[in-house]
Amino acid sequence: MIAHLQVLETLEVSWPDEAACAAFATRLAHRLAAEPALRDAYIALTGPLGAGKTTFVRHLLRALGVQGRIKSPSYALLEPYCLPDFEVSHLDFYRFDDAREWVDAGLRDVFAAPGLKLAEWPEKAAALLPEPDLTIAIEPFDDQTRSVTVTPHTELGAGLLA
Repeated sequence: MIAHLQVLETLEVSWPDEAACAAFATRLAHRLAAEPALRDAYIALTGPLGAGKTTFVRHLLRALGVQGRIKSPSYALLEPYCLPDFEVSHLDFYRFDDAREWVDAGLRDVFAAPGLKLAEWPEKAAALLPEPDLTIAIEPFDDQTRSVTVTPHTELGAGLLA
């Protein structure tokens, strides 16, 4: 028997405003709630400074049920969130000058553990990070709209978009 892998297709969307970003995050949260196997995914978030990466994560975490303040991990590198059914690690590699800082910070253990990983600026540690299951690339425009390219790299990533 020959196994046929599902074709992993890129999704192009537009966020005309923050409400569209929130709606997309809510749809993704519903996928995570419906399919427990997806809760170990690694989602890479790319885009320039001010693109809306942290805003997207805040909307996703709210939709998943996180209460209280949701901080950017720019200085701490990692903000963990414990949900009733799984854990979420929000990471930010913006301040990395060398990918080896990822190892020195002990983040290999985070990626080896179960739970959802959301990483901003993954290109700063790309040499040492595992392949993301899903990449969300956000491109901002002067009129405050966003062009978003969502690319699954694995079957798990494709499951997040199903």
